[in-house]
Amino acid sequence: MTSFVHLHNQSDFSLLESSQSIKSIVDRAKELSMNSIALTENNNLFSMIDFYKYAKQNNIKPIIGCGINIVHDLDNISKGKKSYKIILLAKNNKGYSNLIHLVSRSYINQINYTPLIDHKLLCEFSEGLIATSSGLNGEITHYASLGDYENAKNIAKEYQNIFKEDFYLEIQNHNLSEELNAHQILIKLSKDLNIELVATNDTHYNVQNDADSCDILRCIGTGHNINDPKRHHISSDQYYIKSSDEMHLLFSDYPDALKNTIKIANQCNIEIPMGDLFLPDFLIPKASSSKNADEYLRELCNLNLIKKYKETNPQITQRLDYELSIIEKMGFAGYFLITQDFVKYAKTNHIPVGPGRGSAVGSLVSYLIGITNLDPLKYNLFFERFLNPDRVSMPDIDIDFCIEGREKVINYIKKKYGEHSVAQIITFGSMKAKSVIRDVGRVLGMSYGEVDKIAKMIPDDLKMTISKAQKLNKDLDKLIQQDSTCKKLIEHSKKLEGLHRHASTHAAGIVIAPGPLMNYVPLFKNPSTNDITTQIEMNSLEDMGLLKMDFLGLRNLTVINKTVHMINKNYNQKIDINTINLDDSKVYNLFSNGDTIGVFQFESRGMRDYLKKLKPNSIEDLIAMNSLYRPGPMANIPEFIARKHGAKEITYLHSDLEPILQETYGIIVFQEQVMQIGATIGGFTLAQSDDMRRAMGKKKKDLMATFKIDFVKGAKDKGLSEELAIEIFDLLEKFAEYGFNKSHSAAYSVIAYQTAWLKTYYPSEFMASNLSSDLLNTDSIVKLLRNLKSLNININAPDVNSSNTEFIALDKKKLSYGLAAIKNVGYKSIEQLVCFREKNGTFKTIFDLCKIGSQAINKKVLESLIKSGACDSLEGSRAQKYQLIPDALKIGQRYQEDSNSLQSNLFSSNKNSPYKYPELPDCEIWDETQTLNYEKEVLGFYLSGNPLEKYLDDLTSFTNIGVKESQELKLNRYKIGGRIFDIKVLYDKKNNPWAISRLECYNGLIIELFTFNDTYAKYKHLFINDNILYIEAEPSKKSDDDEFKVITQKVHDISKIRKTLSNNVNVKIDFNFNNPDSIEDLYQTISDFPGECTLIIHIINNKGKLNKIHSSKIFISNDSLCLKALREKVGNQNVWLS
Repeated sequence: MTSFVHLHNQSDFSLLESSQSIKSIVDRAKELSMNSIALTENNNLFSMIDFYKYAKQNNIKPIIGCGINIVHDLDNISKGKKSYKIILLAKNNKGYSNLIHLVSRSYINQINYTPLIDHKLLCEFSEGLIATSSGLNGEITHYASLGDYENAKNIAKEYQNIFKEDFYLEIQNHNLSEELNAHQILIKLSKDLNIELVATNDTHYNVQNDADSCDILRCIGTGHNINDPKRHHISSDQYYIKSSDEMHLLFSDYPDALKNTIKIANQCNIEIPMGDLFLPDFLIPKASSSKNADEYLRELCNLNLIKKYKETNPQITQRLDYELSIIEKMGFAGYFLITQDFVKYAKTNHIPVGPGRGSAVGSLVSYLIGITNLDPLKYNLFFERFLNPDRVSMPDIDIDFCIEGREKVINYIKKKYGEHSVAQIITFGSMKAKSVIRDVGRVLGMSYGEVDKIAKMIPDDLKMTISKAQKLNKDLDKLIQQDSTCKKLIEHSKKLEGLHRHASTHAAGIVIAPGPLMNYVPLFKNPSTNDITTQIEMNSLEDMGLLKMDFLGLRNLTVINKTVHMINKNYNQKIDINTINLDDSKVYNLFSNGDTIGVFQFESRGMRDYLKKLKPNSIEDLIAMNSLYRPGPMANIPEFIARKHGAKEITYLHSDLEPILQETYGIIVFQEQVMQIGATIGGFTLAQSDDMRRAMGKKKKDLMATFKIDFVKGAKDKGLSEELAIEIFDLLEKFAEYGFNKSHSAAYSVIAYQTAWLKTYYPSEFMASNLSSDLLNTDSIVKLLRNLKSLNININAPDVNSSNTEFIALDKKKLSYGLAAIKNVGYKSIEQLVCFREKNGTFKTIFDLCKIGSQAINKKVLESLIKSGACDSLEGSRAQKYQLIPDALKIGQRYQEDSNSLQSNLFSSNKNSPYKYPELPDCEIWDETQTLNYEKEVLGFYLSGNPLEKYLDDLTSFTNIGVKESQELKLNRYKIGGRIFDIKVLYDKKNNPWAISRLECYNGLIIELFTFNDTYAKYKHLFINDNILYIEAEPSKKSDDDEFKVITQKVHDISKIRKTLSNNVNVKIDFNFNNPDSIEDLYQTISDFPGECTLIIHIINNKGKLNKIHSSKIFISNDSLCLKALREKVGNQNVWLS
């Protein structure tokens, strides 16, 4: 039997204060044969549900508690007044509810980022709670440690008055003199006031050996170096989960204090409701005669039935009745009504909403009430894939909104259901392998260079761990063995790796409760943003039965919206994107040509290659392709294409499969097809088929065996042989693992088609909107700008006097550059710049720019504008303007001061103005290299030139890709040249280094290089960022994203390839050139450039026949000057190297 229970414990959810996880706490309790343990996080209940569930799974009773900051009176708190800690434990469900209220209010009341409650609030929400006085950070023990009996007594009496017999005096012993000093007064208080003692150990780590790592963790949180003498340091290693024997030895003089841990644990019995649903009420409009949510949902469906369908038929009405009956049975009518209401709000207020997302697209009810915009009957989608009547779970309707309108919808919901009933959802960041090494290294006082070197030895992989990296990287393992500092760094980093580091707000999730959220879930106020969020993360909220929704901002809806508005502005044409023809052959030509850069879901290089082969001509082809282009089913794409074009025969195992698989040419592509086959062949209901599909997808063997028996039996009842039934089931099992949700694919394929339609008919407006929607993504900007060239659309250089904040289509063939796409300038700064220009006219000098004010135009903004060339229309060279920045900012500041004090315009041309512009400085202009590098730095590409220009002869002579704008990319062997960058060194299974890097070619093409160990070992010295290289490579079979990938074979410094690879200079002479003067002139030019290369003359005679003459006596140079001179004589195309 347990003889002690730990009642004062923190996990890593007490952010950067405790180094033990929920799992390690519960596992430790189990290891010590304790049947109960409390969790008392510091000022939060972040871990409540995770702890509750994991403890229950391990037959450990979870005691929910919190260590909370308290002051006497929040209304009269004096500056610098110290707060103290009190430990609260939920005795019953009333106490659990009150604990939630207190913790939530502590964040809402926070002062100087510290969550606080006071005695008045504690008294109001004390029912059902057990309180303990905490340790030295508690007010009573604090005074006791100072020998101040009276103050300790007064505070103890206050708590006793609030909690009566449910208040305990904590007695602790972490081998600290202050604690031992407090014991005498605590014992006296216990006797004098009749308050029982309880023995606790304030645990922050699992075992004693973890003390130093936990100390480092605290330093990460406070920003201190571990050797800082001024930092708060606890000189004890006793804050770990001790065994009952250790606690009994420690408190042998206080047996009742030990027994009281059992007493308290026995009193704490809460049950957090899991599985119950707490949906908010939907108010039925007064104009409706419906009496409840189910009736009103049916009313809405019937109203829209005649709008959506010209004629109804039994198939439609039966499907509607079926869906409504399931929704009513499961109690989800309110969920559908709430969702349709805010979707309706968005559409009414011109906020673009996606046609649907996920399995909800398979619901006819969702379609009729406007949640989705795709007819599930037309696309053969199933309701059971969305809501399975045999599996009661909250429906999951995720909604895509235009990014720029999403916040308005959230505000509408807050207004409708009450600010206190709606909140965003918390999410937690954890310490990954690289980041924890950097954090720990900083705390240990290691230099940035030392730590950076070690951190870079960790491969770039989201799932990478330090232990895994140590196995993969021999150099890292060797360094750990040889360097004691590195060893110490890694040891501590491993202990802290994976722990929670910070809390933030989930990008999409919101929760709606049927009343104040505080009645259901604790709330958190983010100190940096003041956002009110739940303290419980998304998955746990679902466990608690709360309505959680994902409001996703989809960039492509923003692109569509911007394009439609720009078309209207440029051509006075209003387009309803939801009513365009989905059978337009011109749009399918765009897909068939692979011209889908910027087209939603279809722009990756691999996808474009497949589209050229597929030649899609229907929305069904796009839906199938969207589903197939994923790891696993991608292997079926060649077969799918071959069957579509009749190169492979389409066969069916049974005739009943033909109507199901006809649209995908006999291949199982969709999860819905698996369900339909289960119903048609196996005799299952669609709900049973969905369960079978899930079992197959998750490889649940026991369930699959049962389904197989039932499927075969059902098939035999329909006349199929057992062998054929088993063959069909095995086929389903094979494809179910990779099958994709057709509902989701159909909705997203419609968005893809809409974007392709806009690119087909309004390419200029579409590309401008695409560029503007992704301003901060330099790679995306560069890719889209390259695509403009193939569309014969020009773009003006950025200019502070003509460019706007975003990219704008000036006409069908020209765009204006969006200044907000320049790095480090910021969207708001450029908005102010454009607004100022429109009001005051164009800028003439850099000083005019500074009139705008330092909030918009600061040093960083000015530097970036000048580096980009956006200030070229202003007086002076880039170098001169750059040098004037400090002066310009000072004058700008004085102008603002004078303007604010209503003094004269300091920029007035009046001779009496007290201010003078400095003269343009006499300085060297930036050379081409510096100019181009600056452009690349802030734009992501070279604007006024190309650093590869000097190598153009070599690139033209020796490469077969990357020079011309339109070149065939499918070759058996690649010869490429360009600037290497973004080099990442990885390690293979044998721990040998290899690299993934990127190469930028002359024409802007980016090629991803896979350089495996044998090649990397030979050419490692050349793999330095920004080196200009010549590379021979072979095609890579990987094409799952937008990168053009090759496998490196040979690498050369490009400045040496002429000498390495060139043996011959070739000159081609036409018959008409063959006259004595011309020949003599050519011979003289050849003589002027002696060298080591063989001269080969290619002569075309009067019959067009080519004769090749190898000179055995004349050897010629292959340098640029020689080639230039020869080309001036015979033409550019008639001189080349080999």
